[in-house]
Amino acid sequence: MNGTSHMAIGAGTGFIIASSMQTDLQTTLILSGLGGLTALIPDIDIDGKLSNRITFSHQFVRALAQIIGFLMIMYSFFQGKGNEIWIGMGSGTAIIVLSAFFRQRHMLTMTGIGVLAGGLSLQESWIIMLGVFIVIASFVPHRSYTHSLAGLAFFSVIAFQFEQAIGMDGLFIVSTAGYASHLIADMKVLPFNRRGVKYFLPFSSKEF
Repeated sequence: MNGTSHMAIGAGTGFIIASSMQTDLQTTLILSGLGGLTALIPDIDIDGKLSNRITFSHQFVRALAQIIGFLMIMYSFFQGKGNEIWIGMGSGTAIIVLSAFFRQRHMLTMTGIGVLAGGLSLQESWIIMLGVFIVIASFVPHRSYTHSLAGLAFFSVIAFQFEQAIGMDGLFIVSTAGYASHLIADMKVLPFNRRGVKYFLPFSSKEF
């Protein structure tokens, strides 16, 4: 199933939950949008379609790192004093060298690290856990752990903390239901899916 279909199912799930809660129009729209967004999250793994859409191109990041490294070298050479010159020039050179090894598959990991750093800076536990989730997802194959009950459980904790931080009723259940809708829609029992979902990883690799 493609991302548009997953988003539509997630949005519909959010709308149904919002309607059952008898929320106002604004809250209904927010919950419907959230359902659509969270229904895409399982595809954030390394081979998933979503991973390349939320990350910068590795060529862009590589060029940016090289510019930063060059500027560090120049600044250290002209403005540094004593050991600061060599430390700055060495750091700039290291950044330029390391940037040559950047590949697209590394971008999702870097995105997760950035989200994690942002969460630590803001001291928001749900952002920290989201960053951890993205980093883990960047190392696992498509339709594996992010498509399992373990992935759903991890994300539900993030959703619970998100609701606590925002203070809006329904965020937890809609986020969890949106994520779960993706797993259900990817099941092999549905005629349009050639592959199924390994719900019980890491204990079993049986597809459902």
